[in-house]
Amino acid sequence: MAWTLLEYVLHRWVFHRRVLGRRAARGHLEHHAKVDFFYPVGGKLVMAAIVLTPIVIVCALALGWQLGSSIPVGIVVGWLIYEWIHRRIHVAAPIGAYGRWARRHHLHHHFQRADCNHGVSTPLWDVVFGTLAPREQVRVPRAHARKFPWLIEGDEPRIASAWASEYRIV
Repeated sequence: MAWTLLEYVLHRWVFHRRVLGRRAARGHLEHHAKVDFFYPVGGKLVMAAIVLTPIVIVCALALGWQLGSSIPVGIVVGWLIYEWIHRRIHVAAPIGAYGRWARRHHLHHHFQRADCNHGVSTPLWDVVFGTLAPREQVRVPRAHARKFPWLIEGDEPRIASAWASEYRIV
């Protein structure tokens, strides 16, 4: 649960608002412009150290080292799961109802409403903070369509029949 809140806060207020500096925001903006770009692992590790250090200190002081370390460990596990989900959203066809929902939710954020749908792995905090923008059909810009090989078919990119009710090329 702690990770999902941190995911939302980082995505909404750090990556979209440049709270912790321009480098993170610039990398995130590049990801929005080039949907197949992912911030380098080294940069993510630096960001993780910056974010986790105060969390580790506060948790250790408040709860003792043994119990206090469980919160940052849980956050790291949540972050790794998030990274896996986020990459799958961009590079592989969705699996199951959750995969289909996560992809529509996130790609709607990418292509139509960058001010909404900041939670990638869950809509919980979008509901709490009033930024949920559900979308039955996502409009994918033609320039980005080929970046999602699972989504299109044919030489002239068109939405594959399996996804035609959920996506549209514009």
